[in-house]
Amino acid sequence: MSIINKFKKEWFLVGMVLAIALAVFTPDLGKSGGALHLDRITVLGIALVFFLHGLGLSPKAIVEGLSNWKLHLFVQSATFVVYPLLWVIFGQGFMAYMPAALAFGFCYLFVLPSTISSSVAMTAIGKGNLPGAIFNASLSSILGVFITPLLIQVFMGMEGAELNLMDSVLSISKMLLLPMILGQLLRPWLLKWTQKHKSIVNKLDKYVILLIVYSAFCDSIDHGIWSDFSPMLLLVSALICLVVLMVMVHGIKWGARKVGFNHQDEVAAVFCGTKKTLAAGIPMAKVIFAHDPNLGMILLPIMLYHPIQIFYCAVLANRYTKVETA
Repeated sequence: MSIINKFKKEWFLVGMVLAIALAVFTPDLGKSGGALHLDRITVLGIALVFFLHGLGLSPKAIVEGLSNWKLHLFVQSATFVVYPLLWVIFGQGFMAYMPAALAFGFCYLFVLPSTISSSVAMTAIGKGNLPGAIFNASLSSILGVFITPLLIQVFMGMEGAELNLMDSVLSISKMLLLPMILGQLLRPWLLKWTQKHKSIVNKLDKYVILLIVYSAFCDSIDHGIWSDFSPMLLLVSALICLVVLMVMVHGIKWGARKVGFNHQDEVAAVFCGTKKTLAAGIPMAKVIFAHDPNLGMILLPIMLYHPIQIFYCAVLANRYTKVETA
């Protein structure tokens, strides 16, 4: 009974492991465009989560979150200064000990913007500064349209690419801001309903994260990253991704506490400052690297980093929840 109770208490972590195991055996079901159409379902799930967060957020909290300039500067510096510095420091080592295309893939990983959906969802799970997370995740995606191609050109000597800023703004707005605004508008009428069903509402974002994990691993398996490369190359690449994530997560936690962030701002800084986007990374790579036959190897680091970051940050979000509710 004690084991069963332990599983019930840690159902989210158990669900993460089960989602990965299920993806191994059923990649065609969960992949983008697959039988379950999880790419569409997760978008709707994320919109619903943001809608409910919009219901729960007071206008005063939103204004306070947007005006937190110290948090915004901290997160954007981590994304577009500290990560690229890893390439400046270790780039020659990557080029010396691995295929050039794979080394460039790590360069590409380091200059990508942050994710939107999972950063905000995990900030919510960890009881962090949700308005600050929304602002920073959105700002990172917009800045990345300009900064990512520019840094690729500087670091790799390649031609930059013109990316459509308006499309990025519209997609961010439809996915994130529109549901939030709608939730705010309906807050006077639906707030009592959400408070009445608080136990369900508080678990919804975790359900969505489980679907994202399953879908991410299905996509990685479908793209063949576990079979197109030698086991040793995959292992080394995965270990590098894991080490980079650990260094950034714990470095940002240390830095957030040094500058005096409270729990809410620390959580937002960790989850917005350490993530790298796969959703925007793949289409941007197809533009920046055009018809490069080594595109698969260039994308390998972000394809590996994405599920690793989701899994570890979900575990960390669960820990933050326990700290905040203790």
